[in-house]
Amino acid sequence: WQLNATGATIVQALLEGATPRQIADGLAAARPVTPEQAHADVAALIDHLTRTGLVVTAS
Repeated sequence: WQLNATGATIVQALLEGATPRQIADGLAAARPVTPEQAHADVAALIDHLTRTGLVVTAS
């Protein structure tokens, strides 16, 4: 598996305890992407990693 820079940023932030909302808000503030797109991108990556079994969500 390989992640682009944004994907790696998202995973690193998750490992550090950030919420998906916090991550998306940070991406929208730092990069040329709308908040809506940032939230969709974060959710899509988390969904993909979860479906492939690479991560599990806390219950």
